[in-house]
Amino acid sequence: MRTRKITDFLVLILASMIMVHSFVRAEENVMKDADKETLEWHKRFAVGCNNRVWSLLAKETRSDEESEEMVHAAHASYYHWSKIGEPVNFQRGEWLISHVYAVLERSEQALHHAVKCLTLTEAHKFMDFDLAYAYEAMARAYAAAHSTTEAKKYLDLARKAGESIKREEDRKIFFSDLEKGPWFGIE
Repeated sequence: MRTRKITDFLVLILASMIMVHSFVRAEENVMKDADKETLEWHKRFAVGCNNRVWSLLAKETRSDEESEEMVHAAHASYYHWSKIGEPVNFQRGEWLISHVYAVLERSEQALHHAVKCLTLTEAHKFMDFDLAYAYEAMARAYAAAHSTTEAKKYLDLARKAGESIKREEDRKIFFSDLEKGPWFGIE
């Protein structure tokens, strides 16, 4: 009788362990689906905020509220990329934030994010398109600060890096962006 109770007890423990394992596996699958959904959500918002920044940048005139929205959208885009992205997304996010601040002539913030962009570029050895834009960020931030010498130095580096962009379409995009203002009298 005692052996029977021990056997029943062991069967009960084993059945419990199997049930717990099944619940854990089911929970892991639910979490994987939730994680996948969260990743997709972050990507949607990252891209949406980025696109909103570009639509506001394209406006010839912006209200003060639109300028603030542009700042917040640039930071929001970076935040969502920081949850799902790779270093290149962080570098490009820093570029976008710097660009927005430079356009708004908020040179201190523009330079802060331009330096972060260039630091990421150098740390990850980004070349081509991303290197050219990192130099452009530095040039535009210094231009917003009316620091002519530094702005011209980085503008020259941006142009040289731009000439080295391999894909013709990327090179055209870069130089089109480079030609757009504001440059605050530094060209």
